[in-house]
Amino acid sequence: MTPAEALATLRAAEARDGRIGVEARRDLLARLADALLTHAEAIAAALDADYGGRSRLETLLADVLCAVDAARYSRRHVRSWAKPKRVAVPYPFWPTRAWEEPVPKGIIGIMAPWNYPVQLALVPVVDAIAAGNRVAVKPSEGTPRCAALIARVLEEALGPAIAATVQGGPDVAADFAAQPWDHLVFTGGTTTGRKVAEAAARNLVPVTLELGGKCPALVLPGADLARAARDILVGKAVNAGQTCVAPDTVLLVGHTPEAFAQACRATGIGLPETALANEAQAARLDRLAEGAALERLAPDAGPRHRALALAFPPPGHPLLREEVFGPLLPVLALPDLPAAIAWVAERPSPLAVYLFGATAPETAMVARSVRCGALVQDRAVEYAAFPALGFGGTGHSGSGRYKGIAGFVAFSTNRARVVHGKWSLSRIFDVPRKKFAPQLIERLVRKR
Repeated sequence: MTPAEALATLRAAEARDGRIGVEARRDLLARLADALLTHAEAIAAALDADYGGRSRLETLLADVLCAVDAARYSRRHVRSWAKPKRVAVPYPFWPTRAWEEPVPKGIIGIMAPWNYPVQLALVPVVDAIAAGNRVAVKPSEGTPRCAALIARVLEEALGPAIAATVQGGPDVAADFAAQPWDHLVFTGGTTTGRKVAEAAARNLVPVTLELGGKCPALVLPGADLARAARDILVGKAVNAGQTCVAPDTVLLVGHTPEAFAQACRATGIGLPETALANEAQAARLDRLAEGAALERLAPDAGPRHRALALAFPPPGHPLLREEVFGPLLPVLALPDLPAAIAWVAERPSPLAVYLFGATAPETAMVARSVRCGALVQDRAVEYAAFPALGFGGTGHSGSGRYKGIAGFVAFSTNRARVVHGKWSLSRIFDVPRKKFAPQLIERLVRKR
């Protein structure tokens, strides 16, 4: 199925069957959660094969259960989200009634990446279905076995009148982005995200972009260094650092790189459970690390199954500019918190900033000085699994938010409804106007 065929099929279903009611949405969400659990082990095996070594437990937690939790959460709350909301009417228009009602946008296109191919394809599907839309999904060609399973899950749970799956490589992805969807969701790199946004703009398609950036971890003087090192490495080890919200660079204030490295070695966290996804990813990381001193926290288990490594790059090194997206963790010592804030502010806004050991005044200083999608204290990455917490970036790290009510709102049009009474005070200004109307208007606009 081509992107155009998927769109045409779903448009025809929309015209034939009409809007999806709230109770039907709840049923679809329940079926989607059940289908994911039914195929959970097959998904884990498929991703293990696609990666050449993907942790079964990470797949079950970060891909399958994240999507299941999102479906169950939205199913519980969609009735209240979908209720119309009364809006105040100025007294000259009384007894007019006005309200806003969330209605589906229509057909939502979703483009998912390879790093969390199930979660990042199906959580937007959950939000779109909760809002009453139909969906077309373009899974990543980088995980072809998993893409085939996503298609199977969508067909079994939602059916061809609600969901379509489009598979293929970069040419198909470019065609997908160029279709006149009612909303387009893209998760991936900033460079590709810019191209997707440009393609969507030609059809005036609104977009949700979930991109990336250098998510810094600020370790401040009040931090327990042993605990901070452990919490940062736990977040970095998930999916071998191939996570858009993984700690990207550690900024040390009041601690030395040597002390931080010693604390990292003491954690015993060294070899991630998951390998690098492909040879191109491994080659990119090798190029990125050239010229930086590395300290591996364990032996590698293979060419693509690599240990976490601390990196100590010289000034101006690419590791301090480019998103790492792998098991390398640059470490940089800075003289004080203003210097750390300046380091973050000089770069494109990240998805997340992680604070360790921050006092209330320090937290407030960072909050008012730094632009980011999330400000998280004393842990990393986990917040992205909260189904009720809106997720998204700002600037180069993305635009728009999804998950929970944020996703419901993103994929709904808040339509205005008005019912006028037979008479209202405002009608005295109707044409042809009475003689006193101009004088009354003059009095109304006079400064009081």
